[in-house]
Amino acid sequence: MPTKLQLEQQNRSRTEKSYTDKIAVSDALQLTPIGTIHSPHRERFSAPRQPLQQTELTPDAAATATITLLPELSLALRDLEHFSHIWVIYWLHLNQGWNPLVRPPGRGKTKRGLLATRAPHRPNPIGLSAVRLFSIEGNRLNIDAADILDGTPVLDIKPYLPYADCIESANSGWLEDCH
Repeated sequence: MPTKLQLEQQNRSRTEKSYTDKIAVSDALQLTPIGTIHSPHRERFSAPRQPLQQTELTPDAAATATITLLPELSLALRDLEHFSHIWVIYWLHLNQGWNPLVRPPGRGKTKRGLLATRAPHRPNPIGLSAVRLFSIEGNRLNIDAADILDGTPVLDIKPYLPYADCIESANSGWLEDCH
């Protein structure tokens, strides 16, 4: 049986593995939706902007949406019901094209760099929303309706963690001049 000192020497002599050197990255990525949003928002212009700025929503029919996940993901939902909020990552399936400069709604006439905004028309139409999780029934998640359109494909769900996701020292960039 090796001594503690011998084990430490063996560990030091091992070369560190580099897993990233062996991965070939393709220019094309393939994403498969894991579910669909069923929301009261049917068109882009009627969906709320930055919904978490509004009053905390209550779980009534007008303010809720449902995420229906693929049946094979039912076990993956285990323990998610303990979280009050989740991140929903989704595909902005109705958006076509994008511009490098955009004029954010309600923010004056100045065009801003797309990547310095939350405009939905992006090079890769990926959306991200933090939403309140009201309940889970089988493979259905009842959430606040947020700003996600009906029929939107869901790519992933992650729990919102206040200690990791809330950065108190963060600033609001150019938006600080708009208030």
